[in-house]
Amino acid sequence: MPLHRLTNIVMGVPNVAQTAQYYADFGLTPTAATTDTPTTAVHHGFATADGGEQLRIVHAPRRQLVELGVGVDDPDDLDRVASSLARLDVAIQRTASGVSAVDPGTGVLVRVEIAPRYQQTPPPEIAYNAPGTTPRVQERAPGILRQGPVTPRKLGHVVLGSTDQEASQRFFLEGIGFKVSDTVPGLAAFMRCSTDHHNVLVQQAPVSFLHHTSWQVDDVDEIGRGAMSMLETDPERHTWGLGRHFIGSNFFWYLKDPAGNFSEYYSDIDCIVDDALWKPGVWEGAKALFAWGPPPPPSFLAPEDLAELMTGAHAPGAQ
Repeated sequence: MPLHRLTNIVMGVPNVAQTAQYYADFGLTPTAATTDTPTTAVHHGFATADGGEQLRIVHAPRRQLVELGVGVDDPDDLDRVASSLARLDVAIQRTASGVSAVDPGTGVLVRVEIAPRYQQTPPPEIAYNAPGTTPRVQERAPGILRQGPVTPRKLGHVVLGSTDQEASQRFFLEGIGFKVSDTVPGLAAFMRCSTDHHNVLVQQAPVSFLHHTSWQVDDVDEIGRGAMSMLETDPERHTWGLGRHFIGSNFFWYLKDPAGNFSEYYSDIDCIVDDALWKPGVWEGAKALFAWGPPPPPSFLAPEDLAELMTGAHAPGAQ
């Protein structure tokens, strides 16, 4: 498909320094803290192992996704996106290397830009012992012998609250060129701009906000190691996990940053290479959330600060 990945996000939070430290603990690699003039605001950048700088944290009066980057291959792809957005009567800004437009439901500035495709080196193949087959003998499982910090490989997806879910879905599907992988009636569509099952999910909400970001790691052992390391620093970071989603199939563990955004370690997500061989499903009930694991806490389904976000109040500890 002409779209091929999420390139980066800009996250706005009231407490920049605290949130930046959280994502450093999460395993993202700090790139630079830059100072803008004349406001002298400090922006923190973070890179993944395979995607380069994919997160930038900036100051905002309330937590929100400010920008979302989507990668394409060439200028012809940009022309197509510009024409599609124009047919939706969406204002655009066009440059030689990108097309920018604001999603009317979330208020997020989406930048479609020419970007290189991912070149990911597979991790070493793991041999799992199972009934009737024991490929690993006289040695411990590699997953328990790993040392060092967990490093996310790439930004996988974002989930947003929208005050006009239908308009947001139309923006991403008809305007930008995302495709539907699965749907939850009356709530959201899981949309992709790559071969991953989903890269963006927009759900109806009383206020636009960032629900969570999701970061790929090698396997379920890396999910567990990453989450345990985060909880050793602060047990209050735990939100939901370990589990496995039904939609997308990925293993997951969610934690919460100091601004109130959730962040997810994930692995083993469904891959859609041939659109003709994938049939989008319509799912309701528990399957819309998870296949196994603990049930999601109420605060995951309806973040505790929604009322504050609606009134524009700063989160506790805002700087």
